[in-house]
Amino acid sequence: MVEKELQRLMETNMNVIIFAGGAGTRLWPLSRKATPKQFAPFFNGKSTLQLAIDRIEPFGLDHVFISTNKDYVELLKGQVPDLAEDHIFEEPSKRDLAAAIGLSLMRLKKQGVSGTLAMIWSDHLMDRPGEFVDALRHAGELIAQDSERFIFIGEKARYAEQNLGWINVGEKTGDRHHAFLGWKYRPEKELCDKMFASGDWMWNPGYFVYDIDFVLGLYEKHQPEMFEALERMIQDEETIPEEYGKLESMSFDNAIAEKVGKDQAVVIPVDMGWSDPGTLYAMKEALQEGKDDNVIKGNAICHESKDCFVYNEEDQKLVTTVGLEGVIVVNTGDSIMVCHKDHVPKIKDLLKKVEDEGYSQNL
Repeated sequence: MVEKELQRLMETNMNVIIFAGGAGTRLWPLSRKATPKQFAPFFNGKSTLQLAIDRIEPFGLDHVFISTNKDYVELLKGQVPDLAEDHIFEEPSKRDLAAAIGLSLMRLKKQGVSGTLAMIWSDHLMDRPGEFVDALRHAGELIAQDSERFIFIGEKARYAEQNLGWINVGEKTGDRHHAFLGWKYRPEKELCDKMFASGDWMWNPGYFVYDIDFVLGLYEKHQPEMFEALERMIQDEETIPEEYGKLESMSFDNAIAEKVGKDQAVVIPVDMGWSDPGTLYAMKEALQEGKDDNVIKGNAICHESKDCFVYNEEDQKLVTTVGLEGVIVVNTGDSIMVCHKDHVPKIKDLLKKVEDEGYSQNL
């Protein structure tokens, strides 16, 4: 079944770009500046980047491109050794995704790549990748019919998760696609509960499919300064390291996606068992079998504890818990971090304090 769907996907002449430039600070201390989460072999010895490649590799690595921070290029090459050199796009500095995506689209055009592009991420998990492949295939067919469409892939919500973006799904407008009515990022708890209960909202995993020229046209119309700056850089690539850092830092959603007219936007609902282990507790949820189960990695014992995540990288050290609920304990040798699941978003604030206190070597 998957092979048949992949063949149909190939017939759409779709290219795929994977974004793998994040620092993964919310997974500290498992994820570090030098070795961010998308390259860490957390899942049966594989990284989430390698899992992303596995999902689309039968489609052909010659159709796959990866954009990553310049500091991670060698890590990337080690994990995807068969990827062509010119399919690796370096991001010279962190300027958020509007700049990174715009630069990648310009580079694709310079290489003569046009047509349909699927934009995916390097740090997600899926239980049913065949559903994802099928959604990509259908999105490619829709773009082939109308290049001025922008496809959102919406994941069936399993619970009222406040820390995600949500897509408001309208009436069916085709075989398996729906109208797009809007979206909401990180809704308040009361609103989030109502959205989930309504059945009219889906999680937004951030997977978009579109025609390259169409989206570059949106850049030119809605972000003309960025578009012109990127055009100048691509004509003289030696200027990229200096000029890229001058671009405004903007999210792709705010800069481009929200500018797409609702008559041009389409939602493809899927149930692919998607999760984003972007925080330590989200990783625990991705690994657990039951909601209140403890997840233990390494030399550790939990006693009269539930819903805990204990990750110990030191074989010679025993980590233990007693009477804890919803607590994360991570020991990496040079750092120990203990945090209640409700305070995971504050890890970024903690890292600033760690750096201010002079422990930058632990980051």
